[in-house]
Amino acid sequence: MLPTPRSFSHIGLSVPNLDKAVEFYRDIMGFYVIMNPTEIIEDDSDIGQMCSDVFGKGWGKIRIAHLATADRIGFELFEFEGNHAPKDNLDYRQHGTFHFAIQDPNLEDLLAKIVAAGGKQRMPVREYFPDEKPYRMVYVEDPFGIVFELYSHSYELTYSAGAYT
Repeated sequence: MLPTPRSFSHIGLSVPNLDKAVEFYRDIMGFYVIMNPTEIIEDDSDIGQMCSDVFGKGWGKIRIAHLATADRIGFELFEFEGNHAPKDNLDYRQHGTFHFAIQDPNLEDLLAKIVAAGGKQRMPVREYFPDEKPYRMVYVEDPFGIVFELYSHSYELTYSAGAYT
């Protein structure tokens, strides 16, 4: 027997500038700020120890903020001391997180806002079922080079009809 599907809680992103990232995801993406930027230092506090458990010793300090989407998915932003951009922000052959997706029925307007805010459009807007259904998608980057996808409709609607057949 297969397990019951679990719900998605949150995603964590490492950004080069926490304040600018909070502005982008709040003002452009429309996410709610549920915890303003906070500094965490490497020490013996509970949160300091928890971070050391995850990052190992020597992480120093981080800044962190918590946001949430309209459907209550958490969006955790981290600014690490000494952060750096990856050599390839879409190394699709490397195992690990590849992208995430945000749903907006008017993705063209959101796409324009992302580009105007310093993000990038990585491809043309594509339709899954041209002339049949209005399901659209596009890959973008935020102003910090983080790749994500915009969908016009839910994941279930898009793929339940066999989008690739």
